[in-house]
Amino acid sequence: MTSSAERLWQRLGSIAYGADYNPEQWPRERWDTDIRLMRQAGVNLVSVNIFGWASIQLAPDEWDFGWLDDILGRLAAADVGACLGTGTASPPPWFSRRHPETLPMTADGIRLSPGGRQHYCPSSPVYRSAAAEVARRTAERYAGHPALAAWHVNNEYGGHVPQCFCDTSAADFRRWLHQRYADLDTLNDAWSTTFWSQRYTDWEEVLPPRLAPTFANPSQQLDFARFSSDALIACYRAEAEVLRRITPEVPLTTNNYTKWTLDSFAWGPELDIVAFDSYTDPRSPRTTMEAAIAFDIQRCARNGEPWLLLEQAPSAVNWRDVNLPKSPGRYELGSMQAVAHGANGAMSFQFRQSAGGAEKFHSAFVPHAGADTRQFRDVTRLGRALSRLGSGVLATRHTAEVALCFTWPSWWALELPARPSSLVRARTELARWYEPFWYSAVPVDVIPPARDLSRYKLIVVPSTYLLSEAESAALCDYATGGGVLLVAFFSGIVDAHDRVPQGPYPASFTDLTGVRTEEFCPLAEGTTAQVHFSDGVTVTATLWSEFTSAEPDVQILARFADGSTDGRPAVTRREVGRGQAWYVATALDEAGTAMIARQARDAAGVLPLVREQTRGIEAARRHSGDHDLLFLLNHAAAPGHATLPRPGRDLLTGRRVSGRTPLEPYSALVIDLEHHQPE
Repeated sequence: MTSSAERLWQRLGSIAYGADYNPEQWPRERWDTDIRLMRQAGVNLVSVNIFGWASIQLAPDEWDFGWLDDILGRLAAADVGACLGTGTASPPPWFSRRHPETLPMTADGIRLSPGGRQHYCPSSPVYRSAAAEVARRTAERYAGHPALAAWHVNNEYGGHVPQCFCDTSAADFRRWLHQRYADLDTLNDAWSTTFWSQRYTDWEEVLPPRLAPTFANPSQQLDFARFSSDALIACYRAEAEVLRRITPEVPLTTNNYTKWTLDSFAWGPELDIVAFDSYTDPRSPRTTMEAAIAFDIQRCARNGEPWLLLEQAPSAVNWRDVNLPKSPGRYELGSMQAVAHGANGAMSFQFRQSAGGAEKFHSAFVPHAGADTRQFRDVTRLGRALSRLGSGVLATRHTAEVALCFTWPSWWALELPARPSSLVRARTELARWYEPFWYSAVPVDVIPPARDLSRYKLIVVPSTYLLSEAESAALCDYATGGGVLLVAFFSGIVDAHDRVPQGPYPASFTDLTGVRTEEFCPLAEGTTAQVHFSDGVTVTATLWSEFTSAEPDVQILARFADGSTDGRPAVTRREVGRGQAWYVATALDEAGTAMIARQARDAAGVLPLVREQTRGIEAARRHSGDHDLLFLLNHAAAPGHATLPRPGRDLLTGRRVSGRTPLEPYSALVIDLEHHQPE
């Protein structure tokens, strides 16, 4: 059976390309001009009505869809699909005035006011009911409309109000906890409430972790983070259930970030198409790799299904202290990078640059200066390039033999206060281990361990502080069953409730790795440790060291070479069952991390996608039965090259390429490799 997502890709026939379009901001005589420019730029999909609530529901009992009827009709006539927003991300002023109880509250008791956007409590039944009613009326009106290609539910859930601490949220939190724990004895045990005299005797005593004299209970904070993500999912479901009932054939999506507060892996199953907003900082030298990590997380949120880049900036954004424009080629390259990582769409915010409001200096397809601009020429060039990829790419999927483990509960718990070192950050350690694979043309998936791990040859666990019993068991079974498992420091330290099992660290992996840690020895900011490898190589480590010992059958690859841990194992490897378990007890520098990643990769039999490449060239692979597509992206400001595994045809130029292949600065190749043995 064809899914609603597959029907969207079939309808578009090529990579989805377009932007948010806000016709309510412009006089109607400009609409036809804008649609003509859309066609000129190669646009086949636009997001509309993202913030249309106040323009549709003028008062509690006054509705006006006339303007939306008009623009959808014009889009349909031009064969431009609509990713139709429900418009519910920003309640109208009249709604907040009539229902002040729906306004969100901060942890210190401040009630936030309207005047921006997302001014609603996610747990408010009044807000959820009103949003569902707007969605119902919109769906009933446009069911079967020729422009309707997909539903865009709300917008950037949790972007400004990821957590609410009001009494409505408190009551909802208690309901959520009751479903999770059933009774107070179980809750008290999970939260370790014997500490600091926090034992609860009545459900009404349980509150969100509001501002307190000192550290709030960490298990309470962890569960509130889980609850807050789930409360936003419940908001989404209130609208999604209406839309699916009325238009079951139309796919649903909403645009997420890779944010601390929103569990992308929990959201994935809720969506027909995962959508993501990517706003990289042109000033950051690591911005392209950080984008790749985020793309891989979003792709893996629905087990590798094609996803949608729903927002990015054609050039500058408007919210940083200094908003630099993207240099020529960077917008096109960033869009192609998303496609390389499995996206079937490269959309942007927005089509025409706003004349007023908070985002008037955010870039657009058509800037204030008009269509005779570098910016519009850039987006038009990208539209042509994406169309040249054709429909064949839509059926392909990104493939990887290496996985990095990552979970939101571990991220939440790791970065709460009162840990051995606040310098250890989940995303930083994920990037530390992502980097050597990215630079060596080895694609990776970023997954929670509660997945099918058998498809991977190598799995890395980068400082995954919290692991449930089932997650730990799955990783250990993977290694003993024949996989290569690399565990980095401060992984598997606590259970699902942030409780430390008794015994040496890390309890989840001590029996597997044969390494026992008696004490953590974190390093102060700005200090380093030396790590000496058995082959004579010495590298620098930061952040962390451990007082370790190893079982006799553990191969010690490197030892700490100074300080209180001098001579203690720093990097180890052990044969376990049919596989291997590696342990890294510190944060190695780039050279040390790359060396260990390469050794583990070789042990697992993982080969890079290209034979060699200059630094700054990224490689990715999308595959189907008919196509083996190799994406090469040069993120450097200088020319580079990569040596191909076998010849192929570049879909962007039609040229046949083979061997040592050059790439211009900020350029991409999409090579349909020939199906024969390597040369």
